[in-house]
Amino acid sequence: MADVIATDQKGMRMGVHIIVDSAADYTVEEAAAKNLRIVPLKTIFGDVEYADGIDLAGERFYEKLVESDVLPHTSQVTPFEFASALGEVPAGDEAVVITLSSKISGTHESACAAAADPALAGRVFVVDSESATIGERLLVERACALRGEGLSASAIAAALEDERRDIRVIAVLDTLEYLKRGGRVSAAAAAIGGALSIKPVIGLVDGEVAVLGKARGSKQGGNLLRKRVAETGVDWGRPVHLGYTGLSDALLRKYVEDSRDLFEAHRDQIDVSIVGSTIGTHVGPGAIALAYFAPRG
Repeated sequence: MADVIATDQKGMRMGVHIIVDSAADYTVEEAAAKNLRIVPLKTIFGDVEYADGIDLAGERFYEKLVESDVLPHTSQVTPFEFASALGEVPAGDEAVVITLSSKISGTHESACAAAADPALAGRVFVVDSESATIGERLLVERACALRGEGLSASAIAAALEDERRDIRVIAVLDTLEYLKRGGRVSAAAAAIGGALSIKPVIGLVDGEVAVLGKARGSKQGGNLLRKRVAETGVDWGRPVHLGYTGLSDALLRKYVEDSRDLFEAHRDQIDVSIVGSTIGTHVGPGAIALAYFAPRG
């Protein structure tokens, strides 16, 4: 990781490193370009374990999901794996560790356990994104921007803990079946998607998965996303991200086309990515998602 310089209270120069779990869905190339250290969760098909985003990229994951006779499951990052990543931070440098929501994974707890090493005291700051996938990614983007402004790790962490409350993540799923199987929603909640062409709309509320509504067909699902955005507004001064699951982004492109009035003036500010195996395992293919910061005031 190349140095990004901040200054401590004594005027000494130090590097600020950003470490993030793979649920934020950065490719290896994107992480390198943004100077991020990615610590992967694991995705397990049968008795074969893959490092999310490293030896199982998004497209290949959905191919395996379709081909496999068994449903995959995921495994959190361990304290040892975070400790190994933190061990690469040079003495005197600082680090901000950003994790997916502590309410849906023990990964945050693992990061805190690793950061509790007395040798790291005052140099490592762990932030619970209270989000996942593209929502978590928004917070990482803000961390990178603040690091570029020369803020210290402690100042970055404090800013992220303040800004995370503004993040909104909304998704239209093809089914709630995958979330039900993973125990993320109840069987009763999953039943709303049982009828033909009913598309559940979910969000992350206070760090947990919540069913926000249902729509008949993908078009109405997209309209419900628009309604949610209209209710909160979008802070276009901060990052906006779109995501999709499966082997095609056709549904996402259709949503953007149907929402030209919302996105047309801001196309160059919107990033798009495939949702990787950590979250894809639990939502399944055929989903589209939007993450953004709601304005304050």
